[in-house]
Amino acid sequence: MPMAALQSGTPRHEQVAAWLRDQITACTLAPDAQLPSEHALCERFGVSRVTVRHALATLESEGLIYRRQGLGSFVRRPRVPTGLVRLTSFAEDAARAGFEASSEVRHLGTEPATEALAQKLGVAEGLPLTRLDRVRLADGLPVAFDQTWMPPRIGALLDGQDLEHDTLYHLLEARFRIPVLGGTLRFDATDAPALVADALGLAPGTAVMRVSRTSLTTGEEPVFFQCRHYRGDRVAFDLTLARDADRPRGEYPMQELDAVFLPAP
Repeated sequence: MPMAALQSGTPRHEQVAAWLRDQITACTLAPDAQLPSEHALCERFGVSRVTVRHALATLESEGLIYRRQGLGSFVRRPRVPTGLVRLTSFAEDAARAGFEASSEVRHLGTEPATEALAQKLGVAEGLPLTRLDRVRLADGLPVAFDQTWMPPRIGALLDGQDLEHDTLYHLLEARFRIPVLGGTLRFDATDAPALVADALGLAPGTAVMRVSRTSLTTGEEPVFFQCRHYRGDRVAFDLTLARDADRPRGEYPMQELDAVFLPAP
């Protein structure tokens, strides 16, 4: 590999990083392709291993590469955001991000409504609810695990449905003509309980992102309440705000809330 000339006035690690960045953005280095070894980069640019490692650390912090201990550095797949400003299904989010979505049903049955669930769904405490547990997969890798509770009239509709490939939104809207008109989302971080950790292939107590969702139909009637846990190493959320001079100080209207699917290193 011929030695590349470096320009004066620009730190050497930045020039090495820029060259690698250009190879990635031009698709000369494809997703999951291995980068030249540290030794090869040292020879190509006539720099020290410290300089090369600084350049690689820069690219890793930018989300362009990932490193595997003992194997080297590899190109990450692009982080493609999917909008969550409107209510979307997991399949819609994954498809927009370029992944093939599927699900694995872990549980489908009934259980009495707790006080908290009764309040969420607007039903009487103790009413038998349908509970659906699914592992959500993107390109075959577990990304999220969700539990969904539905009142009896909605839960009864799931009998015989393909819950591994169809979404609740599609079933309700396209098959049963029950429009999902809105809902509420809440995001928080929590430690994965044993059930969630097992479903996602994590150690119990690993930090995960929890998204609680209540979806509503006509008349603001709840159709289901869902609690989804995302693996933090495979999904992130980007929030875009606009600063509006006409609004009171401290109030910034949300423009976008994007789920970003990350490749598994």
